[in-house]
Amino acid sequence: MSKKKVIVKRLNSIQNFGAMDVLCTDKTGTLTLDQIVLEKHCDIVKRENEDVLRYAYINSYYQTGLKNILDRAILKYKKLLVKQVKKIDEIPFDFSRRLMSVVVETEGMHRLIAKGAPEEIFKRCSRYELDGEILDMEYLILSDLKEEYDDLSAEGFRVLAVAYKDISNKKDIYSKEDEKDLILKGYVAFLDPPKPTAKDAIKVLKKLGVDFKVLTGDNELVTKRICSDVGLDVKGLITGSEIAKLNDIELKEMVKNTNIFARLSPLQKEKIIHLLHDNGHIVGYLGDGINDAPALKASDVGISVNNAVDIAKESADIILLEKSLMVLEDGVIEGRRTFGNIIKYIKMGGSSNLGNMISMTGASLMLPFLPMLPIQILLNNFLYDLSQIAIPTDEVDKEYLTKPRPWQVESIKKFMVIIGPISSIFDFLTFGVLIFIFKATPQLFHTGWFLESLCTQTLVIYIIRTGKIPFVESKPSRLLVISSIVILSIGFMIPFSPLAKPFGFIAPPSLYFITLLIIITAYLLMVQMGKIWFIKRYGYD
Repeated sequence: MSKKKVIVKRLNSIQNFGAMDVLCTDKTGTLTLDQIVLEKHCDIVKRENEDVLRYAYINSYYQTGLKNILDRAILKYKKLLVKQVKKIDEIPFDFSRRLMSVVVETEGMHRLIAKGAPEEIFKRCSRYELDGEILDMEYLILSDLKEEYDDLSAEGFRVLAVAYKDISNKKDIYSKEDEKDLILKGYVAFLDPPKPTAKDAIKVLKKLGVDFKVLTGDNELVTKRICSDVGLDVKGLITGSEIAKLNDIELKEMVKNTNIFARLSPLQKEKIIHLLHDNGHIVGYLGDGINDAPALKASDVGISVNNAVDIAKESADIILLEKSLMVLEDGVIEGRRTFGNIIKYIKMGGSSNLGNMISMTGASLMLPFLPMLPIQILLNNFLYDLSQIAIPTDEVDKEYLTKPRPWQVESIKKFMVIIGPISSIFDFLTFGVLIFIFKATPQLFHTGWFLESLCTQTLVIYIIRTGKIPFVESKPSRLLVISSIVILSIGFMIPFSPLAKPFGFIAPPSLYFITLLIIITAYLLMVQMGKIWFIKRYGYD
C-alpha cells in the first residue's frame, strides 16, 4: 500500500478494509477536489454586491477559531482593507447553530456580522436589506428568499448567508443570545468541483460489493447535484432534522435503503455508523474535517487524506497521500488478499493442531512410551512455522476477491472439525505401519511420526489455500513453494545428520520413505475430497 502512496497507521485495519461492505463518505474534500473558490457574492435577489463580500470578509478575517475552507476561499478571493474596523468580540461557530459572528466597532457603533447556513440565518432575521433599504421580513418574502437559496444550491453552489445588526447598547462581551433581530444582507456562494476519479471509484467499489453512502453536513440540494455529477444514484435521502424525529428502530430500518444523508451533525454521522453496525455491516468512513472525527473513530476502518485537519488524520486508520479515490480499490483488494491469507493459516493451523491433539492422545493411551519427545515437538512446530512465513506472499483466487469477506468463525470451526480428524486417521495409519511392519523402537517411532507429521502439516496448506484444484487451477506463490521445499529438506536431513542424536532420531529404513510417500499422497487426496464436500455443503469463506 505504501507504494500506492497510502499510509496504513493500524495494520489490522487492512483486514477490515477487505471485509468492508459499506463505505460512508463525507462530500467536501472526499468526493470533491477540496479546491473551493468563491464564485458569487450577491444580495438577496442574486445581484452582485460588494458590501456582502466586505461583510463576509470582515467575519472571516476577525474570527480566531479554525478557519475552514470557506473562510480561506473568502480571504483568498480579494484582499480588502479592514484594519480600520476594530474587533470587539466574537461568537464562535458550533455545529448546532451552524453559524458564527463577530462584533466590530465601525463609525462609533458596534456591528454584529453573522455568517452561516442560510436556514439558520433566516431564523434569526427580522428584516432584510435590498437596494439600500431596510424592509421587514414577511412570510412570503421568506419563502422567496429560500427559493433563491435553493436555486443556487441546485446549481451545485455551497451557500452561506450574511446578516448583520447595529447595536446601540454597547458591551464588551456578546453571546449567541445577541444573534437575533438580524438584517439579511445577502449570500456568498462557492463551487467545489467533484474529483475526476470519484465516478470510477464508485463504479469499481460497487463491482466489489461495497455499498456507497454519503454523510454530509451540507444541504440536500448541493449534495444531490454532486452525487449526480459523480454517478451516484440517489436511492433515498434524509436530513439531520428528519433523523432527529425518528426512534432507533425506525432509524435502523431507514439506513438500509437510504444512501444520501444531508445536514448532519458530527454526532448524527457517528450514530449512522453505529446503526449500520447494528444491521450487521462492516463500515468504512472517508472524511477529512473536524466534524468527521467521531465517525472516523466509530467506523471499522477510518480513511482520511493527507490535507485533512489533524484530528481527522489522528482518528483515521488509513491516510491517502493522493487525492485519487482509485486507491480505495487497491486497498479493498489488498485487504481481501490479506484476510484470505490469514484465513488460510488459521484453517490450516487449527485443523492440524486438532488432528495432532487427537493423535497424541490416542497414541499415549496405546503406547508404553511417549509418541514424540517434547524437544521433537518443539522442533516440528519450529520448522512447520518457518515454512508458513511465506503465506503472506501467496496468491489469492480472483473469485475470492469479488465480495467482502467478514470473519466467519462458525465456518472455521466446522472446517477444523471436518478436516482435522483426517490427519489423525493417517497418523494412526503411520503408527500401525511403524509398529506392525517396521517393528519400530521408540527412536524409530519418534523419527517416523516426526517426518510424517512435518510433511502433512507443511503440504496441507496447498490444499487449504484454494477452493480449486491445487497447482492445476490455482498456483501458489513461488516463495511459498520454495519455503516448503527448504523446510522439508531440512526435516529429512536431520535424522541422517549429527543433529539426530541430540534430538533423539535415528535413520529410518529406505522402505519407510516409500510407505511415507504413499501415506502422504493418500492424505492429501482425502483432504482434497473432504474440502470439496465441505465447499458444496457450507461454501468457501
